[in-house]
Amino acid sequence: MGTTDSGSSDPPADRPRPLDWAVLVAGVVLTVLGLVLGAVGLLLSVAQQSQEDGQFLYTETQRFHAVGNAITTSPIAVDLGEGEAVDPGGLDVDDLITVRIRATPVVPDQRVFLGIAEADAVDEYLRDVPHSVLGDDPWDDGVGMGPVTWGSGEDPDAALRPVPGTRTPEPPLVQGIWAHAITGSTAQALDVNLRPGNWVVVVMNADGGRPLWVDLQVGAHTELLGLVDAAAPLVSGLIALVLGIPLVLFGAAGLGRHVGRGHVGGGAADPGRSDPLRLTGLPDDRVSRGLWLVKWLLAIPHYIVLAVLSVAVVVVTVAAGLTILVTGRYPRPWFDFVVAAMRWHWRVGFYAYAVLGTDRYPPFALGRADYPADLDVAYPGHLSRGLVLVKWWLLVLPHLLVIGIVTGGGIVAVNVSDSDAGSWSASLLGLLVLIAAIGLLFTGRYPSGLFALNVGLNRWVYRVASYSLLLRDEYPPFRLDQGPED
Repeated sequence: MGTTDSGSSDPPADRPRPLDWAVLVAGVVLTVLGLVLGAVGLLLSVAQQSQEDGQFLYTETQRFHAVGNAITTSPIAVDLGEGEAVDPGGLDVDDLITVRIRATPVVPDQRVFLGIAEADAVDEYLRDVPHSVLGDDPWDDGVGMGPVTWGSGEDPDAALRPVPGTRTPEPPLVQGIWAHAITGSTAQALDVNLRPGNWVVVVMNADGGRPLWVDLQVGAHTELLGLVDAAAPLVSGLIALVLGIPLVLFGAAGLGRHVGRGHVGGGAADPGRSDPLRLTGLPDDRVSRGLWLVKWLLAIPHYIVLAVLSVAVVVVTVAAGLTILVTGRYPRPWFDFVVAAMRWHWRVGFYAYAVLGTDRYPPFALGRADYPADLDVAYPGHLSRGLVLVKWWLLVLPHLLVIGIVTGGGIVAVNVSDSDAGSWSASLLGLLVLIAAIGLLFTGRYPSGLFALNVGLNRWVYRVASYSLLLRDEYPPFRLDQGPED
């Protein structure tokens, strides 16, 4: 089994700091709650403004060209619940939700008809009449409208399903089937207060002829938003953030001070060393053939801790960035906390998913410990005030492209998709770890070259992370340093 650095002894793992941890966790919970409530309040506020004075929220306009006599929707089922009666004088779906369908003829002076009727009546009217049925995805940006949901699609005409027929229908206006109907040579808007039933919307030329060329929009207006006070979640979210962010910063500082006292890492950079980040991952002499199948499950408690730490790291990084902008220094307790969070993340990755290099369960510790995976970053005496504004998003972009390939983090990934089977993405590191896992399963060996490559790829990722998190000003090298140690 691998050991830590030869010739040196690491101090034991740090003991828990219950108060600091409690403050940090409470701060993270309040911060996340504040962000969620703030987002909900903001969305409600925007939605309410879009519905003021009877305004409607619309889908994008789509142009449809049908060679048949009509375009219809698929049946729209409106159900208030089995056995539930509709009280015309009460507050029901009819009062709360109004759907507006807007149709504009493309051909000048062509009168367009727009109507809605029961599905059975429309089937009878259009029996043996050539027409098209809108599929599930006629609109680019789908919007939910209570009981009705319109999907999304790139090609509106591709969403039309042709229904063959040989009969020419009578003009729609002479039919007595319509619950609502309107016709004209300009934009026509039909407001539909939804009632229980199975409804179909029909768009035709007023004379019943063909072809049909029309622009369509769907909008919705609801009184439900008027029953909700958007200010309540906004104010609650602001209060939660005002309480939560200081708690996160105080908790992180307390844990960082404790970690800084617990070891001598994070000191000044080695003069003979160009890379301020030190990442090591020493392989076990023998790794279990099948334990990797359940490591991801065994590491669930660590994932919970890492989720808390990740939120805290974001808050601390923003606060540290503002401090650097003013003073040119990264507060040492926050620095030690962020490095410790990265160290914890690397240990779990080395064990469970990023390398599979050891069977030793990671310690629940922020500080240095007797464990085959370790990480440290030399503390900088001074940081550039100007770089803090651009290095975390602009200067790091070339590296993020590489990291996207390595980790499949959404920037660049190998995508395999199929319209019927869905899609998935694979990363280079995930593929290499899978190959190593399969090799372990059948041979009981972890090829040394593959292990060195996997650790080297992780080292690149953590270098970029240390730069993006404002820990150092040295630009990460475009270099793959393979092997257990730098």
